[in-house]
Amino acid sequence: MSWNSLERARRLWAELARVPVVFPGPGGVAVVVSPDSMLCPPGWTGVVTLDGAALVTVPDAALAEPSRAALLAGRMDLSLLPALLPVGGVLGPATLAYLDSADFTPARAGIRAERLPPGHPDVGGLVASAGGQDAEESGVEEITSAIWVVRDGRDVVAAAGYRPWLDTAAQLSVLTAARCRGRGLARVVASAAVAGALADGLLPQWRARTEPSRRVAGALGFRESGAQISLLVER
Repeated sequence: MSWNSLERARRLWAELARVPVVFPGPGGVAVVVSPDSMLCPPGWTGVVTLDGAALVTVPDAALAEPSRAALLAGRMDLSLLPALLPVGGVLGPATLAYLDSADFTPARAGIRAERLPPGHPDVGGLVASAGGQDAEESGVEEITSAIWVVRDGRDVVAAAGYRPWLDTAAQLSVLTAARCRGRGLARVVASAAVAGALADGLLPQWRARTEPSRRVAGALGFRESGAQISLLVER
């Protein structure tokens, strides 16, 4: 991942904090009070790490120092934060990975992805078959770009696309039918979506919580640069 791509990611998350802040350099921690932060749900504490630095948004000033202390005590390991803070809810952590055109390793030719407009009804069958948790985790229903799919007969069995974030990043979403996993279909549709994002001048962003998702990202050339977690810290 190039320095320019990492800098774009830093600026993106700093802007999502919704208050004036600069994402710190390696080893730094910036904590800001931002009730309107887009790093996390309202009323939660959001933490993002990139390249060994951290940006933290808290809903009120009383949580600033405890959050900073916990982050430093855990040596920037976001998976340790729920044990270091009194939390009533946790979302994540998820790894954050990025790529630029020089990193991109497209899926090999063989299976071609079909391009559909956003919201196409054929994708609804895949979402319904996947079940609530898998579909929600994938974010496929939130795609606003074109959707690239692979079919088994008439049924869509894999789909991918993205949502632009602040006209800077493309948040990738990928979903494969359970019966078709392990066949490389996620890589095929995700490869097409990444190519579309790069063509639109966006920075592809991959958030992953599971090892299979991380493997797909790595196969396409994504490089893990940090992580994200949201915490409902009890006062």
